[in-house]
Amino acid sequence: MSHIQDQQIIISGVGGQGVLFITRLLAEAAIEKGIAVFTSETHGMAQRGGTVVSHLKIGSFASPLIRPGMADFLLALKPESVGAHAGFLKPGGRIFLNSSEETTVPAGMTQTVVDADGIARSMENHRSANLVLLGAALAAGQNRESRPGELFCRLPEMKSAIGQVLGGKTAFLDTAFKSIEAGFAEQNASAMAGSRQ
Repeated sequence: MSHIQDQQIIISGVGGQGVLFITRLLAEAAIEKGIAVFTSETHGMAQRGGTVVSHLKIGSFASPLIRPGMADFLLALKPESVGAHAGFLKPGGRIFLNSSEETTVPAGMTQTVVDADGIARSMENHRSANLVLLGAALAAGQNRESRPGELFCRLPEMKSAIGQVLGGKTAFLDTAFKSIEAGFAEQNASAMAGSRQ
């Protein structure tokens, strides 16, 4: 029996950052696990760098939209997303932020900062920052016995979902796997460094 309860996730960024792609991957992972899923997106001129926000509900819910103060996680693909959408998080909610430095978050929230853009650039694939951040979010909490802040799926399950979504596109699959693994490894390394301090 799964230890993961129902989860509500906000994913926020701008057009071109892949908000909808990682929403689709998370939804596919839930479907593969036999868990009900709702998604809903809002677009603000997404083609021109406008805000894109995705609501993802995993589990026993009746409607797709997440109410303010109810989300478990915010995946923020740019720092401005924290100020704009942290209000969706419930007390104790967790933020995964794509940034090279920490940003101010509401009291009671936990923030994990990953320079996903920098990691993606180092891999010579600047468009894969979304997958790097998702990999980091998958790693967080999974090495602790109580598993606080853990997403509903694990890395192998997400890689299976990537395979389903990308199908036979071998070149894209290879890049996607490397990107999500890089984020996962970065978060694990940061967690281990923190535990030694």
